[in-house]
Amino acid sequence: MSDLPKTALLRLIRSPRLSLFAATTDLIKKDIAGSDLLADALGLGVPATWPPELYGPTAMQFALTQLDEASEQGWSFWYMATIDDPCELVGLCGFKGRPDTLGSVEIGYSILSSYQRRGFATEATMRLVGWAFSHHNVNEVCAETFPHLTQSIRVLEKNGFRRTGAGSEAGVIRFAIKRSDLD
Repeated sequence: MSDLPKTALLRLIRSPRLSLFAATTDLIKKDIAGSDLLADALGLGVPATWPPELYGPTAMQFALTQLDEASEQGWSFWYMATIDDPCELVGLCGFKGRPDTLGSVEIGYSILSSYQRRGFATEATMRLVGWAFSHHNVNEVCAETFPHLTQSIRVLEKNGFRRTGAGSEAGVIRFAIKRSDLD
């Protein structure tokens, strides 16, 4: 077992250009403590510009609380890494918790600026939507964004999300894809 890469023991989703690693409390604690510890834990590179926008210490503490409350691994953050040389982190994506009683789960993503406009967020979102819908209790995946974040809106549209109205905060708009949209 010692011959396996460190990431082999983590929940993993693969796509053509990315590996998505489900966050654990240990990974998040190492992320908070410093990128060198995170790089060692994952066995890959962590750019000096880490973490991506919106995923700083407050978001990491939120994720720790989620995972400490016995949230199933996968319903929190997923670390996004390139599979080609050099293998390194490009961003974070994930869910804001387990599905609610109506079967809705909210997704989010952020890519380091040096990796934006390469389709990584679109690719990761596609895989996470598929992962979410592989759970029988998920009927909808939703996302909220600001109207001026056209790149984020484009990621959602490329993955079949439709605008459904106002979001949960002032100035935010909501998008969703339903299981029935995939039929």
